[in-house]
Amino acid sequence: MNRKKFLKYVGGGSLALTFSPGFLLAEQFDFIEKSSSYKLTILHTNDQHSRIEPFDASYTKNPNQGGFARRASLVKKIRSEEKNVLLLDSGDIFQGTPYFNFFGGELEFKLMSMMKYDASTMGNHDFDNGLDGFLKVLPNAKFPFICSNYDFKNTILDGKTEPYKMFNKDGVRIGIFGVGIELNGLVGKKNYAETVYQDPVDVAQHYAEFLRNEKKCDLVICLSHIGFDYKDQPEKMSDKHLAAKTSGIDLILGGHTHTFLKEPLVFQNKDGKNVIVNQVGWAGILLGRLDFYFDKNKNVKNISWNNQLIDENLSLIHI
Repeated sequence: MNRKKFLKYVGGGSLALTFSPGFLLAEQFDFIEKSSSYKLTILHTNDQHSRIEPFDASYTKNPNQGGFARRASLVKKIRSEEKNVLLLDSGDIFQGTPYFNFFGGELEFKLMSMMKYDASTMGNHDFDNGLDGFLKVLPNAKFPFICSNYDFKNTILDGKTEPYKMFNKDGVRIGIFGVGIELNGLVGKKNYAETVYQDPVDVAQHYAEFLRNEKKCDLVICLSHIGFDYKDQPEKMSDKHLAAKTSGIDLILGGHTHTFLKEPLVFQNKDGKNVIVNQVGWAGILLGRLDFYFDKNKNVKNISWNNQLIDENLSLIHI
């Protein structure tokens, strides 16, 4: 049995940690699978930074880890095993290797499209070639960019991104929106031009309410590139603050700070309900996975997770 940890929804939709990998028996796992009316698998990455190939074996920190081909093999294997899968990214696809310097992001978008990513948001490094550079390679991305708090109205990206996206998986309605970091002072003005940054808390609250109440979504996900936490700047906007200051969000998939979370963390929102936050480092070293188990009324009852290391132990299969 694949060793996973479980989170469990208990009365009122709150979350509590219930099992560690060694304590989940096969019959318990089978019971959760069989007693659930719906199952949704969320796979996610962040801060890929053009890391197409694995780190070299001589690299001291993450030797022989990562690589698009290995990730593609793992994603294909999971899709062969699971009926309802979403593959998402939280931005900073660009910058970090000569592949970006030579091809400007074209290769990254083509490979992600081959993996059938469902959606991504934009990170600050996705502006590194300016808006014109992003637009030039955008046709290679066969998936939408969801940018809810960047107003591109007076730029060449007007109409090229989406403020939210909805997916229907086996009758379960999933709503996704995306928030990015303040660009001023982080990205050169000429690179983001007349892009207007909007407060992520206000925007997140708007779309969470819109997706849950008007669009009747069963699960609301935020793709975030604002950073998990800033110990030296505790008041700086982060996923922890976003979770605490909003309501209606079930899951925040983060990026920017390259945080390797050992497990998804649970924070209380402003209504006292719990929000799951996960981030899986950078460079495609990990593939995040969360499995949501729903009852017949499409209420989440259990969640399993597995932040999978991408290394030489993964066998390659034809994409």
